[in-house]
Amino acid sequence: MAARMRSVKQDKSKPFLKWASAILAVLGAADAIYLLVLKYTQLEAMCVGSHGCITVNSSPYAIIYGIPVAAYGIAAYLVILALLLLETRLKLARENGPLAVFGISLAGVAFSAYLTYLEFAVIRAFCPFCVTSAVIITLIFILAIIRLVKLIAF
Repeated sequence: MAARMRSVKQDKSKPFLKWASAILAVLGAADAIYLLVLKYTQLEAMCVGSHGCITVNSSPYAIIYGIPVAAYGIAAYLVILALLLLETRLKLARENGPLAVFGISLAGVAFSAYLTYLEFAVIRAFCPFCVTSAVIITLIFILAIIRLVKLIAF
């Protein structure tokens, strides 16, 4: 309970980490939306600098249970964004939001690492937008760790 009380104080004193995470979540969602549009249109012109986007997005690894991987990315980024925005409005989000963002971004980093491995080792194609998403979720994860450490320190 004391840790939750500290999280309320800390969140008001260090908004930079939260807003940086929110901006990254918006960028991640935009990147994932781009990949989803690419998945359905298959327009090679959308693959800036590389034609690997089509190869990666057409692989059997680009769909899980009939849903494109990019759609899962959109959902994850939007949930992270919602949690960050709700931290100032809802007590539940204020108390549990930093830990939830950490958990979602941890899962995102692990999943992105797996997908990046598949991209380079199995599919043997390079998709810059997929790598961009992996970098963005990793940055969100790092910021989530910093936020949690600062919450514990206070």
